[in-house]
Amino acid sequence: MEIERSLLSEVGNLLLNAEETVSVAESVTSGFLQFSFSQMADASRYYHGGITAYTIDEKVKFLGIDRIQAEKCDCVSEQIAEVMALNIAKSFETDWGIAVTGYATPVAESDFKIFAYFSFSYKNEILFSKKLELHPRTNQQNAQIYYCEFILGCLKTKLSELQSD
Repeated sequence: MEIERSLLSEVGNLLLNAEETVSVAESVTSGFLQFSFSQMADASRYYHGGITAYTIDEKVKFLGIDRIQAEKCDCVSEQIAEVMALNIAKSFETDWGIAVTGYATPVAESDFKIFAYFSFSYKNEILFSKKLELHPRTNQQNAQIYYCEFILGCLKTKLSELQSD
């Protein structure tokens, strides 16, 4: 399973046309969003980079997450995703910040469910946040790819909406 090439092309073209930049903070997708952006044509013109912060310590240190809040929710909540999105955009000085945190396997901390929260910041404000829930028998790699593709699809929609305004 891989991300649709047409989706990568459309997102890249929308960012180029808007002359806007993007950066990524991810956990559950473990770098797959960053990899996807690197596969887009002319990526260096709009993709500034990202960080994979897998643990609470790294999210606190590199993404400005509040440790007490993070420990209460195992670093998986809409609020955590929103802070990650805002802070990655600030760190990389980009128009867009994309963040995702969640679970790709059912574990005790997730009540044996598979879900993720993702957020988009745009020009220092949260533009969109959502929770994605998957069937608990979803294969880990398929969950990560699904999250990534869904997030990119939502980004395409938001970019299209802003460009049509």
